[in-house]
Amino acid sequence: MSHALTFEVLPSDTPTPAAERQAILAQGSFGTAFTDHMATIEWSKDRGWHDARIRKRAPFSIDPAAAVLHYGQEIFEGMKAYRGEGDRITLFRPDENARRFNASAARMAMPELPEAMFLEAVEALVRIDKDWIPGGNGSLYLRPFMFASEPFLGVRPAHQFTFCTIASPVGDYFKNGPKPVKVWVSQQYTRAAEGGTGAAKCGGNYAASLIAQAQAQQNGCEQVVFLDAAEHRWIEELGGMNIFFVRKDGSLFTTPLGTILPGITRASLIELARSQGIDVQERKYAFDEWRADVESGNVTEVFACGTAAVVASIGQVQFEGGSFSIGNGESGPVTSALREQLLGLQRGKLPDTRGWVRTLA
Repeated sequence: MSHALTFEVLPSDTPTPAAERQAILAQGSFGTAFTDHMATIEWSKDRGWHDARIRKRAPFSIDPAAAVLHYGQEIFEGMKAYRGEGDRITLFRPDENARRFNASAARMAMPELPEAMFLEAVEALVRIDKDWIPGGNGSLYLRPFMFASEPFLGVRPAHQFTFCTIASPVGDYFKNGPKPVKVWVSQQYTRAAEGGTGAAKCGGNYAASLIAQAQAQQNGCEQVVFLDAAEHRWIEELGGMNIFFVRKDGSLFTTPLGTILPGITRASLIELARSQGIDVQERKYAFDEWRADVESGNVTEVFACGTAAVVASIGQVQFEGGSFSIGNGESGPVTSALREQLLGLQRGKLPDTRGWVRTLA
């Protein structure tokens, strides 16, 4: 099928009334309300990509033998649309989401979606549901995903897939906003191993992390930190975010890629920091080193980052048998400055000199 696939736009015949939509936006919850439409494209081995539509958001009708239900062949992305200065609607580095989506597809033996088609699906959905984009600190969270829809029982890559993008108006990811969060270091469960799917954004990675996330919440923590699968020693990433450490001299370091998700927020922060002359290293870092560096004062700030939470300061670390605190209960100066710069770019308050911001016409 041609990469110049045209989307058929079929507006919902029962859109959410304006007053009801405004009430939903005012709640500022995360991931519980959804817009009126969705974008869908079908793929089959014999036809390629076809049937591109913007249509009313509705349940899928899938066969009980659909491959995704039995073998978990599924990937997704997380991105946002913002209502910025002058009521401009913007996306932040959506081309990077398109590239990462295809990297995940390749790892999971799924068909790659042409980047232009990915971007058009996202942008067309944002255009038709633009009234759902909150102002202020809110944003429209976008979830492109793809799953194996072919009905069969057998261990092989599927021959039919459905791509879809849905949207959800959201407020702050964490209930206490930018205040430092508590994290639980899991010394029992791991997220990924060398040669595994850690660098792919697939549902299985998150399903495997849920028991550790539940353990974190049972211990009063908002997020879980995973260690490596081989030695249970090296810090990798959080359940849904990458992690950075700030030394007392203001330099940064973060864990290296390989078994962790190559975060777009992570890459953006590295580039922003380096452009300001801040030294940023990517290196392995042991949990015991982290504890010792905080105790000695060598590490003064720690933060997590991702599309959903943007930049979240970590204030307390708990683990089986102990805990330690970082900072004074407030976000540190380096963390706060990087967060404000990133938000300023995303919302059009700072000049975009790198071509990261895509404005929708």
